[in-house]
Amino acid sequence: MRTAYQYKLRPTTKQAIDIDRWLSMLCAQYNYLLADRFDWYERNRSPINACPLVCHIPELRDNPDYYSQKKTLPQLKKTHPWYGEIYSQVLQDIVKRVKVTFDRFLKGDSNGKRSGRPRFKSRDRYRTFTYPQMKDGCLQGNLITLPMFGIVKVLKHRPIPDGFKIKTASVTKKADGYYLTLSLEDTTVPNIKPDFNADSITGIDLGLKEFLTTSEGDVVSIPQHYRKSQKRLRAIQKRISRRKKGSNRRKKAIKQVAKQHKKVADKRKDFHFKTVNNLLKKYDVVVHEDLNVKGLSRSMLAKSVHDAGWSSFLSILSTKAENAGLLVIAVNPSGTSLDCSSCGVKVPKKLHERWHSCLCGCSLDRDHNAAIVIKNRAVGHPVLKAHRVSVRVASPPGEAIAGFGEKPTLYCTQSV
Repeated sequence: MRTAYQYKLRPTTKQAIDIDRWLSMLCAQYNYLLADRFDWYERNRSPINACPLVCHIPELRDNPDYYSQKKTLPQLKKTHPWYGEIYSQVLQDIVKRVKVTFDRFLKGDSNGKRSGRPRFKSRDRYRTFTYPQMKDGCLQGNLITLPMFGIVKVLKHRPIPDGFKIKTASVTKKADGYYLTLSLEDTTVPNIKPDFNADSITGIDLGLKEFLTTSEGDVVSIPQHYRKSQKRLRAIQKRISRRKKGSNRRKKAIKQVAKQHKKVADKRKDFHFKTVNNLLKKYDVVVHEDLNVKGLSRSMLAKSVHDAGWSSFLSILSTKAENAGLLVIAVNPSGTSLDCSSCGVKVPKKLHERWHSCLCGCSLDRDHNAAIVIKNRAVGHPVLKAHRVSVRVASPPGEAIAGFGEKPTLYCTQSV
């Protein structure tokens, strides 16, 4: 199992200057290697419908792949001796970054989805360098030894779990200082809990009026961190527009905006982790909608969707549940707000209508009804079958479902 812990660094003034210089040199090398790839791409591509009958075919270049670009690094240190102060594996990681970026542009990722044309990075946008390998015992107390850089102080706010080994280390420059990200590996794989409590399965409905509503009727309010900080952001952004481009006062104002945005992001992330922690303490299985968050973020509700951070929340929920040996299941989101949780009939509702009322007598909050429908859709799910967890359809509070006679219950069978 792999996990990542992030700590804040406390470098000396000289070390902070060295980090900035390393980032500047690595940025220049990244842009050079990317330009070399683009040069090969432009020379070797020739659309058939654009080629004249008589044409001169230029001499084709060999593809600058990962290994050929890696072989240029010793020569780089001869022609540019100042690159010799950077650890060799950090330079090799730049070649890997360029390879991954360009391959996604040409071939796509594992799902075949291609990204846009890679962009050259300015010094302000290149903020991280990585050590692909770290020695055992590199972190002693609140000090970490970075090869060819030195010993740097770390604010170790939480200990590394027993049995985990440090595999990689990344140094990142952010608006409020420098951070160290350690990638940790544990050879043991968490197993799914062999027994599930029948009362610890819930469905959650994510929303913009309330952040989420569970099938038991519990509600988590939405904090709206970005909207609450808009007044402060507006004031700082006005300072930027009024100051001369390139001046030190403008740079200070830009840094203030960056710090404010980071503060909002940190608050949102902290809220997500605490919400996930509360859910997984109470339930063994969490069922949610398989939302197209990217599509929703392009709608008229884009600002509210981004402020809620659904995608980040669901990612954290899945990761934390897997580490704890619990289950998170995504179901089809189609019609969850319209279907009646009691009889299954579609009850058309506009977005502003927040109460669900059906002819069968089911009357409850719209989000609560949707959460129950989401939970009911987990019935017979392949993941639950694989772990021998059986779920019967849950009815709304105080209601009976047609065909059952009385309020059904949930049950589970212990897996062997």
